[in-house]
Amino acid sequence: MQLPPARGPLSTWLIERLTRTEAAAAGSIDSACAYADDDLQLALWIAYELHYRGFDDVDPEQQWNPDVIAFRSRLERPWIDWLAANCRVTPSTQPVAVQLRTLIDNDDGPRLAPYLRRHATREQVREFVLNRSVYQLKEADPHSFGIARLGGAAKAALVEIEADEYGGGRPERMHSELFRTTMRWLLLDDAYGKYVPDVPAVTLAVSNVMSLFAMHSRWTGALVGHLAALEMTSTLPNRQYATGALRLGATEGEARYFTEHVEADAVHEQIAAHDLCGSYVTDRPEAIEDVLFGARCALTVDNLFAEYLLSRWTSPVEQQCG
Repeated sequence: MQLPPARGPLSTWLIERLTRTEAAAAGSIDSACAYADDDLQLALWIAYELHYRGFDDVDPEQQWNPDVIAFRSRLERPWIDWLAANCRVTPSTQPVAVQLRTLIDNDDGPRLAPYLRRHATREQVREFVLNRSVYQLKEADPHSFGIARLGGAAKAALVEIEADEYGGGRPERMHSELFRTTMRWLLLDDAYGKYVPDVPAVTLAVSNVMSLFAMHSRWTGALVGHLAALEMTSTLPNRQYATGALRLGATEGEARYFTEHVEADAVHEQIAAHDLCGSYVTDRPEAIEDVLFGARCALTVDNLFAEYLLSRWTSPVEQQCG
């Protein structure tokens, strides 16, 4: 993967610093609407990607370049501030699994999955899959950073979930590989990171919120809460995505990425809520706020992504920062 084109002064500075020995001063970072800031989100995505597969045109040693790490920390401040202002949850005295279920049941986000099931054209499904590829081609990788930070029942639960995501030892069953099959059905290039230059800030934000939690041990609670929210909200939407794909002519194999999640995530939901988050909070009662925060972040950013697509396909409106 090559470095994507810059989208402003922040990503320009980072790209120059990664490919040259010197770069001009980075300048100030001021973003009132971090999730929709193309320059900020792209710069964050590049900085985080150094800790995944990196870039062909960047020396791997740049992963721990002090200037780059310091710059990433500066980029993260407005991102964390926005998430904290919009996603904080006050815990109750109920078990964390119950609080997670309540949080999800009370979430009334845009109805993207029903639209894809009933109304979407092939081109709209293609746009959806193109955007989703930014994360799905490294599905489970951010949450796997949490394995080394956990112990006991919580660690075992996370390993069980991640093992399924990685195909249980069978490469062709890895969820990222199943997603490639869906991409090829839609005549999309399934190369890792291919469409990063083409997607909006909110798509990068979906990936960046996971990477924020993955890169910092301080956010381990948020990382497991984020995963729990993904697993607990996956079954019904993926059933609808599969129905929409089949309606538009996909074969069972081409829709298998979606159908695989219907069964797997019904099991993962219980493991994530009770064995992962429940065990983690039992060992660290003070972490419950972070767990709920991570779950709310997952719901909020995914809702913004859904709103972006639906607004393009139905009644286009300008996104407002909240």
